[in-house]
Amino acid sequence: MGKGEEILNGFQVNWVKLIDVDSEKVLWHGKGDFSDPEAEHEAKVPKEILQSRVVRREINFSSAEPINKFRLEQRLLFKKNILEEWYFEYGLVMPNSTNTWHSNIEGAPESQLMPASVLNGNVVIETKFFADDILLSTSSIRLFYV
Repeated sequence: MGKGEEILNGFQVNWVKLIDVDSEKVLWHGKGDFSDPEAEHEAKVPKEILQSRVVRREINFSSAEPINKFRLEQRLLFKKNILEEWYFEYGLVMPNSTNTWHSNIEGAPESQLMPASVLNGNVVIETKFFADDILLSTSSIRLFYV
């Protein structure tokens, strides 16, 4: 078993929240292990998320193994085409720990927004989890706007 597999076996995403920064309203709270690379997960988010100036993403995760230079890369895909890419660095994860990682994501200008009816079911957030340069897992969440 390689180092990446060893880390992934003891790694779990416990929950993810999306929060409107201005109102502090929780727009979506998903529970379950979103680090599972075998499943495409689904999220039903309110259409109002598209109007948010800034959304705070909170990821709560646990790791049995230490992770050096824990980071993630996210791609926002519309019908498999990349609309946006984001890069986030967490740093050192202690072994046998549970952590909550907060990141702010700025909304696109209103002039660049597509309507929720067009985006509904056609948007996938692909998240790649890394330990330094070792790919641990790739997670996909398909968005439905309600």
